[in-house]
Amino acid sequence: MAVKAAGIQSPDIQFSDTDHPEFAVRVLDLPRNNPCAQCAEPIALPSWVERDGRRTAYLWHCRLCDYRFETIAFYAEPVDQDGALAA
Repeated sequence: MAVKAAGIQSPDIQFSDTDHPEFAVRVLDLPRNNPCAQCAEPIALPSWVERDGRRTAYLWHCRLCDYRFETIAFYAEPVDQDGALAA
């Protein structure tokens, strides 16, 4: 599941894929101010987010030096997509 995070204007915005609305990405849940891997300039938000059960990948784009790189978070347990606490 991939979601483009661009044109951000409000922290209340949710990015979602129109084919899979259950995979919405809340802006408040995104990592912020990640330093560029090339020049160390802070990058406000990732350009792209891709999720599956045990990992979340973030694509970052530095507008200062035009460098692009990816970071990946791996989870020991599958992440519950709908946020349900009980069955």
